[in-house]
Amino acid sequence: MDLETFTPGSGRLEPRAALRSDAPALDLNGTWRFRLAPTATLPDDFARPDFDDSGWDDIPVPSHWPLHGHGAPAYTNVSFPFPIDPPHVPDDNPTGDYRRAFDLPDGWTGGRLRFEGAESFARVWLNGHELGFWTGSRLPVEFDAGPWLRQGRNVLAVRVHQWSNASYLEDQDMWWLPGIFRDVTLTRSTADVFVRASYADGHGTLSFDGPGTLSVPELGLTGLAPGEEVRVEVEPWTAETPRLYDAVVTAPQETLRLRIGFRTISIVDGVLLANGRPLLLKGVNRHEFHPEHGRAVPYETMREDVLLMKRHNVNAVRTSHYPPHPRFLDLCDELGLWVIDECDLETHGFGQVGWRGNPTDDPRYAEALLDRMRRTVERDKNHPSVIMWSLGNEAGVGRNLAVMADWTRERDPSRPLHYEGDWSCANTDVYSRMYASHAEVEAIGRGEEDPLDDPGLDARRRTMPFLQCEYAHAMGNGPGGLAEYQALFERYPRLAGGFIWEWIDHGLAHPEHEYAYGGDYGEPIHDSNFVIDGLVFPDRTPSPGLLDLKKVFEPVRFEFGDGVVRIVNRHDFLDLTHLDFLVTVEDSAEHRLEVPAGGGEVKLPALPVETGERWLTVRAVLAGDQPWAGAGHEIAWGQTRLSPPEPRSDEIVAGPWSAGLVRDGGEITVGESAFDAETGRLVRLFGLPVEGPRLDLWRAPTDNDRYGGLEATWRGLGLHRLTHRVDGLDVGDTLVVRTRVAAAATDLAMRATYRWSVAGDGALLLSLHIGPEGDWREPIPRLGVTMTLPGDAVDRVTWYGRGPGEAYPDTGMAARVGRWTATVEELQTPYVYPQENGHRADVRWAELGPFTVSGDPVFGMTVRRWSAGELTAARHRPDLVPGERVHLHLDLAQQGIGTATCGPGTLPAYDLKAGPVTLRLRFEPR
Repeated sequence: MDLETFTPGSGRLEPRAALRSDAPALDLNGTWRFRLAPTATLPDDFARPDFDDSGWDDIPVPSHWPLHGHGAPAYTNVSFPFPIDPPHVPDDNPTGDYRRAFDLPDGWTGGRLRFEGAESFARVWLNGHELGFWTGSRLPVEFDAGPWLRQGRNVLAVRVHQWSNASYLEDQDMWWLPGIFRDVTLTRSTADVFVRASYADGHGTLSFDGPGTLSVPELGLTGLAPGEEVRVEVEPWTAETPRLYDAVVTAPQETLRLRIGFRTISIVDGVLLANGRPLLLKGVNRHEFHPEHGRAVPYETMREDVLLMKRHNVNAVRTSHYPPHPRFLDLCDELGLWVIDECDLETHGFGQVGWRGNPTDDPRYAEALLDRMRRTVERDKNHPSVIMWSLGNEAGVGRNLAVMADWTRERDPSRPLHYEGDWSCANTDVYSRMYASHAEVEAIGRGEEDPLDDPGLDARRRTMPFLQCEYAHAMGNGPGGLAEYQALFERYPRLAGGFIWEWIDHGLAHPEHEYAYGGDYGEPIHDSNFVIDGLVFPDRTPSPGLLDLKKVFEPVRFEFGDGVVRIVNRHDFLDLTHLDFLVTVEDSAEHRLEVPAGGGEVKLPALPVETGERWLTVRAVLAGDQPWAGAGHEIAWGQTRLSPPEPRSDEIVAGPWSAGLVRDGGEITVGESAFDAETGRLVRLFGLPVEGPRLDLWRAPTDNDRYGGLEATWRGLGLHRLTHRVDGLDVGDTLVVRTRVAAAATDLAMRATYRWSVAGDGALLLSLHIGPEGDWREPIPRLGVTMTLPGDAVDRVTWYGRGPGEAYPDTGMAARVGRWTATVEELQTPYVYPQENGHRADVRWAELGPFTVSGDPVFGMTVRRWSAGELTAARHRPDLVPGERVHLHLDLAQQGIGTATCGPGTLPAYDLKAGPVTLRLRFEPR
């Protein structure tokens, strides 16, 4: 049957560029008639103009039919949701029939039907005549509609099959969402234009292929003929300076408007260059996604994505793993982002069967793969933001890569080629990898990577720039290790940077779960929450990971000395004249610094001397409005401590406690505080009923803990089900409680000795000494104490330490030292899949309702309205229901985060190993 054909389409016109034309066009988006059938074996009678579709439903186009009550979404990362038996497809093949009636304006003649995207196999009829079919879900196609158009009413009919032979080429770690999900247009435009605009030494070189003549009024250029080349004085296009020139192509039947950016991408001595300067990509991978609309992303949302990226110091996007909507690239041109434009190709599921039958190496698929590459290049060839073509993603190796690469090099030699799946780089111009460890990245930067078996290919690869097309998997809490990666990228010229995986959590809006992930629609196979792995939540709220990324990607750095700050410009092309530099100490007035355009050492202003710990902050902000952010938007910041904390006297009250001790009803009391006389556990703190504190080693596993195997290790050790045994309780000048903390079925334990005393000012002091017993080999989740308070005791927390957001040993670069206030609800990070979150680091003191706790010198703090056990058990946000107690965690240390969901685990420096340590805390009433 046709669904199993290797031919990518029939009746199609040659691919051409996405262009703005004044030729007449009809927007055919809107409400269409729709019906869904469970199989592909249907008659074609629905295509007749007089067919009665009154019993059908309405559906918006563009959209996906599973998001409008027809069938259900399904998520897999690698696995095909059907048997791997190319080119065959299942009999159970959801098939959607679409009908759209439209009126042709008076005098209209000719025209093309243009479909920007439909998944995965579509056949089209106009007024009962079959125009043809197409595959390549995220690529445009055009059909000649002219001979079949009628004056007045016309009927367009489209049949879309979810599964086809083409589905084997589209296994791209995302929701399977069929339908006509991009725009449909009837246009009289027929022209194709290819503009070539390069830059060197202050001048641009311009030529074009296409009909008519080209003019650029701003450059005084008119009537440029096809094939004619001119050299003009221009400002270059870069992501930092996205200078565009409006151009007009006057063709015989239409006028086309383009925006030209002059730039040259090259590779010299193994370094990626833009306009002759080294280029460092600070990028993200971006799937198209909206929580209500799937991949039918509204333009306003695309624009918000680009604005968010720019505001968080992102300078590059990889269009994983298909060409985006063409308007997204317009935004990248306009606002400034470097783009790797990826072909609509991934065959990842074949890896689960040893790559047997992989289309990348099957000559029967050569035409289809080349067709997809041609349509990618032809559509997007005029965008200055596009600096590389990518042959696809995770499609293994094979002869068809050479077919795609050879054609692309001939058609457009101005852009390097990218493909990660073949580490020999036989068909690419850059060496690309995914999730290489820090150590491997450093080895590649030094040119000391493991050699290939083929000496010729090895020598060639060593001349290439290196980039990580995916790294720092941003799933749930994390990613960790960002700063260490960035330091390597900046240290070695061969390293061209990389792209975080990925931009957004693909959580679909759900009435019960708030946001759904794999398995929430009853899929027989799925990859659970692996689709929730972005830097922004589904509603595009920035996660702590994005805030950290902004800090790591800062284009300005601050190095502090005695009374001076050295300001380092890390922009690739801009100087510092577009920025203001402001200095403040805590809440004092801001002072402006005069900073040379190139940066350098600047004297800090004289500031008033005050007692107590004080921190100075320098901020770089936009001096004026930019298209992507207003004046005052913060680009970068740095801090240095001016003065240490004041010495604190924790002198213990002289004499034995027994002088003021009261034993009543099984309690040992000291003022308004009380301990259980048998366990020594604190039960009342300054009159407030409490439970704890007691030693805790567990945290609700993060995605990295779960997928990386640490959760299984920790559960095997029983760290989630610890028991506490009191071995001794002594009352003298201090209350000493000796305990052994361990889990059933293991001889590993922690000896925890609580030493309570009272300071001269009435504060209650805790010194908790922790010592491991047994051979603890693996990292542990956390070292700290947990206590609970009445739910109404704490509504808001004020603390002095790092904030305002969460921070863990290898995350939290965006957290700065200061005085912060937040409600208990605001202290939670609402990860779509609940997990450990909300930890505030390096806390000096915190006000918690009726008391204050301070550290000697610092501690970590988490405050929640649910326990770690309840957080561990939750699977969706609504599962977390506030209880009657507030759970307070006061930590000495936590295990790092890493990126083990996909990639390396925590760096050794951030592993929390069991050892003898002491936690010191001071509690005092407010």
